[in-house]
This record gives sequence, structure tokens and C-alpha cells, in this order.
Amino acid sequence: MQLRYNYRVYPDAAQCRALAKAFGCARVVWNDCLRDRREAHAAGLPYVTSAELSRLRITQAKRTAERAWLAEVSAVVLQQSLRDLDAAYKNFFDSVTGKRPGRKAGPPRYKSKKDTRQSVRLNANAFSLPGDGRVYVAKVGHLKVRWSRPLPAAPTSVTVTRDGAGRYFLSFVVETEPDILPVLGTEAGIDLGLSVFAVLSDGSRIASPRFLRRAEKKLKRLQRELSRKAKGSKNRAKARARVARQHARVADRRRDWHHKASTRIIRENQAVYVEDLAVSGLARTRLAKSVHDAGWSAFVGMLEYKAARHGRTFTRVDRFFPSSQVCSVCGVRDGPKPLHVREWTCGECGTVHERDHNAARNVLFEGRRIVAAGRTETPNACGAPVRRAPVPAQRREAGSPRKGQTAQAGIPGL
Repeated sequence: MQLRYNYRVYPDAAQCRALAKAFGCARVVWNDCLRDRREAHAAGLPYVTSAELSRLRITQAKRTAERAWLAEVSAVVLQQSLRDLDAAYKNFFDSVTGKRPGRKAGPPRYKSKKDTRQSVRLNANAFSLPGDGRVYVAKVGHLKVRWSRPLPAAPTSVTVTRDGAGRYFLSFVVETEPDILPVLGTEAGIDLGLSVFAVLSDGSRIASPRFLRRAEKKLKRLQRELSRKAKGSKNRAKARARVARQHARVADRRRDWHHKASTRIIRENQAVYVEDLAVSGLARTRLAKSVHDAGWSAFVGMLEYKAARHGRTFTRVDRFFPSSQVCSVCGVRDGPKPLHVREWTCGECGTVHERDHNAARNVLFEGRRIVAAGRTETPNACGAPVRRAPVPAQRREAGSPRKGQTAQAGIPGL
């Protein structure tokens, strides 16, 4: 499987200028090639091939006075920019025709030099690892790298990125073998929320760190300072960088916390089941800031790829499954409840439920049912197939809501 390994780099002043030149040349090639294809499409002409664009916008452009500076950067950077444009068009066409699952991808757009985030991608021909702790990038030089962990194998490509805070990173793509963990007998259903980040089916809770909320006071002060600076001035650029650095610190803390929490869950459970929340929809409500601060999508994505890497089972439960309306003991559907109701008593069996814990248990049961219906055998510790136990019958009255009731699944805390 392919994994990305990110490292912080510290280029000197000359290397920063060389990287800025590489960012600009890659952006110009992207925009020139995109313009040619858009004009050809508007004129009803055939789709301009990559070979033709490479000849016109890279090879011949270097010989003109207007684009002679393209020769000052590595040719790999320019070719990779064209390949990235081809990939963007392929994603767009596959999305339109239905070959690409997930959200619809839009057509490629022009890149601006005003964007605070810039990047270039290089293949193995344009960079090397000499072994002295540095990374050589063609026509940039030997970059000082902060190796937070060793690379498990030789990288196949690298992306050099400058973020909005002015920091530089190297992102290596590495082919690795799965690291299968010992088989366990525990499984976990997870109910994600805002007041509590996650409640597991065993009753354990993961408190919400709320990194953005904790940094709001300082961010407000920095934003006020930024608003007072004159547009286009150097002081405004410095103030903008201070705001970007503070946001970068918040994002780094959140990402680090997500990695640690997701790794712990994957290591302690053989199977993990999570409700598929409509995060993009919730991010347009009055809870938007708290939803973005929680970072559910990034956390669930980490659970998914770490489960695949370590030989664990990961399943998403449908967002319309009424996890907060069904009694996890008898299976009776008791109807929707307002968000302020955190405990409720089942009218059928009399069990008192804590809302989030009951939802996590229902996610666990539904995840087991999905896995059992889709796969009848799983490997044991020695790799031999083991047949699962018979699937129990559907619990009573766990289907359609009663008359006058509507489902509210997909909202945090339900």
C-alpha cells in the first residue's frame, strides 16, 4: 500500500528563492496549458493532447523571450505540473460520467500567485537522499530536513510544499507492506459528537479537546491587528503571517491528537464501526465552527486507512440508521428526541439509556450485521478461515418509525 510521510524542511535564503521560482514556473505551465484547452473547447476544436501541450508550453516556450526563465528550474517540475493537470481533468471526466465515486469533482481552475499555499511535485529523477540527513532537490540544492521518523522504504516521489504560515514541507510517497497486528476479540462502535468527541460501545469516552475554541482569544486579537493594517503594506503581510501561524498551530495540534486517538482505537479493537455523518451538511449549520473544530472527517479517514494497514475491520454505518432512537437492549424504536435529552427510558423494557452510549452500542450491532451480511468468513490468528456464527434475526420493531415520527440520524449527539 502507498503511504505519505511528511517532514519539515528548513531551506536557506537562496533555496527559498529557488523554490519560489519553481512554484511560479509550475503555476505558469499549469495556467498556460489550461488556457489552451479551455480555448480549444470554446472554439469547438479537439481536446489538446498532453504531448502537444508539452511541446508548445514547455519545450518551445523556453526558447521565447517571454518564457525563457522556464529553463531556470528543473524540467521535471514543469512536466509534473502538466501531469497534474491531466489528472485533474481525468478526475473531472470520471466524476461527470460516474466512474469516480464520492462528491462531484469540478473542472480544473487557474492557479493564482496570491495563494498562500504553493507546491511542486517531483519524481525520483529530480531528487535523492544522499545519506547525510539532507534531501537533494534538482536546481534547489541540499535541503535540511527534520527527520521525525525514518522512511520505511525508498520513496517514489516527493512534493515540496509551502503553507500559509511560510513553512516548508516534504511529502514522500512510499510503497510499504501492511503491518498486521495480532488478532483481538474486541470490537468497538463509535458515536461521534461535539460535547464529547466520541463515545465507544464499551462506555469509554474521549473528551473533545476543542483546539480552535481554546485559541479563539488569541486569534481574535491577531485578527483585530490585521484589520487595522493598510492593504498592500508590509505590516499587513506580517500580520497575515502571524494569523496563519496561529491557525497552523491549531491544525497541527488537532492532527496530532487525531493520530494518537485513532491509533489507540485501532490497536485496541479488531473491528471498528463508525456512523457515516453528513459533515458537509452539518458544516453549514449554526454548529459549523464546532463541527470544523472537531474534524470528524479527518479522524474517520485515519481510522479507515490505519485499519487497512494493520489488518483490522472498518465499516461505516449508514447515516440514516436511527442509532439514537432504538433501544440497544430490546430493539424497540422509541422515536426521535430533542438534543437536550441526554438520558431516556425505554417504554418497552424500562432500561435507562445514556443517549450517546446507547447510540454507540447500536452502531456496533449494525456494523456487525453489515459485516456478517457481506462477508461470511474471516481469518483467524494463523490465517485460516473461520466461519462466523449465524446472524441473529432482526430485532423487533427496529425498522420504520412510528406514525408521526421522523428520523434525525446524522446529527451529533442523536
